[in-house]
Amino acid sequence: MSIASQLAQVKATLPAGVELIAVSKTHPSEVVMEAYEAGQRVFGENRPQEMAQKYEQLPKDIEWHLIGHLQTNKVKMVVPFVKMIHSVDSPRLVEAIQKGAEAVGRTIDILLEIHVADEESKTGWEWAELLEYVRSGAFARMPNLRVRGVMGVATNTEDEETVRGDFARLHQYKEELASSFGPEFDTLSMGMSHDYSLAIEYGATMVRIGSLIFGARDYSKK
Repeated sequence: MSIASQLAQVKATLPAGVELIAVSKTHPSEVVMEAYEAGQRVFGENRPQEMAQKYEQLPKDIEWHLIGHLQTNKVKMVVPFVKMIHSVDSPRLVEAIQKGAEAVGRTIDILLEIHVADEESKTGWEWAELLEYVRSGAFARMPNLRVRGVMGVATNTEDEETVRGDFARLHQYKEELASSFGPEFDTLSMGMSHDYSLAIEYGATMVRIGSLIFGARDYSKK
């Protein structure tokens, strides 16, 4: 089945108000272009260097979302063009993005990644730490950042109740944080190819789908 057909199948399952982030990590620009020609304009990448290379090679009306862990020393690679950074998980990263965005004269949309999975390998703020940081008023000193919402990754398990619990917590956290931000705090990014239908049940407004569109990742390109 073609990428265009797979993309259409995925889009047909998404209700109104849920945005598709087509996760193109490890796939070459030619493959991304197939999805672009089928009408997709929003793509997600994990690695800053790979995203920067694709930005140079592909049409400039693509919206690039960085969804993977971002090291502070890689921020400068993406701030000139990135549309949204989903994986903001520490005060140091917040400050680095603010500094980088200010240097290039941009305001950048970010999401606060919260750790909910029952896996130590997953990144993200611990809830208590994030709540304290938000309540400190730190974001008021970040004029080049626009905090749009929350992002998270559910536990990698076949136990549906565990996954539902993770998504329910992310939704709850987003609701609790909303009063600290303005009306633009409207985004809940959660759900991937294997669990996005559950994420939508719990209020996801963005889903990050790769393999259902592009097929299995090419790990040789990691």
